[in-house]
Amino acid sequence: SHICLSISMCPDAFGFYGLLFAMFSIVCLGSSVWGHHMFTVGLDVKTAVFFSSVTMIIGVPTGIKVFTWLYMLLNSRVNKSDPILWWIVSFIVLF
Repeated sequence: SHICLSISMCPDAFGFYGLLFAMFSIVCLGSSVWGHHMFTVGLDVKTAVFFSSVTMIIGVPTGIKVFTWLYMLLNSRVNKSDPILWWIVSFIVLF
């Protein structure tokens, strides 16, 4: 995120504040998704539905982060042969 911000110099809300919101949301939701790892202990249906829902909802801020990175890279003036650009693109693909 820091590399994309420094390369693109994006001052708009889709840049820094979008990433800040997404990271804060991932931290808050991520602290409550541990229950989907407990499927073998016999959780009741309501608890399983809660943890499954939170696990699916955490995909929204993750998508915001990925699409913000792509948006910032598309609007940057980085040379296509710059190694840092290829490192960022490979990180996004592996993420």
